[in-house]
Amino acid sequence: MKNYHSPDPLRGFLYSLGGVILLSTNFITAKYGLEGFNPETFSFVWTTAAAIYSFAIALAVKSSRNQIFPKQNMKAMIALGTITGGCMVLTWNGLARLDPVFSSFLWRFFPIMAILAGVFFLKEKLSKYEMLAMLVMLAGSLWSVRGRWDIVGPGVILTLLAGCAGAAQLLIAKSLTNIVHVNVLVAYRVGIGAGFTAAWALANRNLNFDVEPSYWHVTLLGAFLGPCASFLLTFRAYRYWNLSQSSLVLTIQPLLVLPLASCFLGTFPAEKELTGGLIILLGAFCLAFAHLKK
Repeated sequence: MKNYHSPDPLRGFLYSLGGVILLSTNFITAKYGLEGFNPETFSFVWTTAAAIYSFAIALAVKSSRNQIFPKQNMKAMIALGTITGGCMVLTWNGLARLDPVFSSFLWRFFPIMAILAGVFFLKEKLSKYEMLAMLVMLAGSLWSVRGRWDIVGPGVILTLLAGCAGAAQLLIAKSLTNIVHVNVLVAYRVGIGAGFTAAWALANRNLNFDVEPSYWHVTLLGAFLGPCASFLLTFRAYRYWNLSQSSLVLTIQPLLVLPLASCFLGTFPAEKELTGGLIILLGAFCLAFAHLKK
């Protein structure tokens, strides 16, 4: 069943903005949850809870309930869910090692992953302004880790790998939003992802659910706000806006995470992380605008 929509910049912007606001809570709720759960258990609980929420919404809405078994697109859905599961594992293992604001700055490399994917797989061309913006972002990341690689290095690598997986999953999702109902798309994304995180946790023999209730409460809340509700809005934005335009809105995420982390976690990035992160953010804004002007 096709679900084509004519371009609507205002609606696309509002959906994107709502998705970014909800997605920004990930760094706060997940960081808190990871203080109680180990990364493997957290990934499993987080993704499984999101899958339950998402399937409940998909089944409750008649239009999506009628499309709950998208047989013709199942291969793409399995790929989307598997990549999502891998992204979850990498993301939370990285966040467990990093300041949440610094992690959100590193996620600004996400547009680079998407643009480079277009260069390698879709034969798109890079402009000199895009290349310059990428160099600015690289300079910011190098400044952030200078003299501290032994401390933050593993977390940085895991987060950047998660960004690669995140770019891949959104490229797949973009190709499906006009074919598969968004509610169903989100449900399968986290549902199959939950299977991946469960297999990963069992393979590592590292499931431990014995934590304080507060960690459960925040994790279950975060699983609804982040991987469920935020993507219900973000994927809807793709029906009215293209991926590049949505990525521009996503660039403001660190500006939302910074006050949230300070307010709810009482954390603030170190001077090098903040300076380097702001340089990364500057480069990300330049990259987004340069890409939109092509």
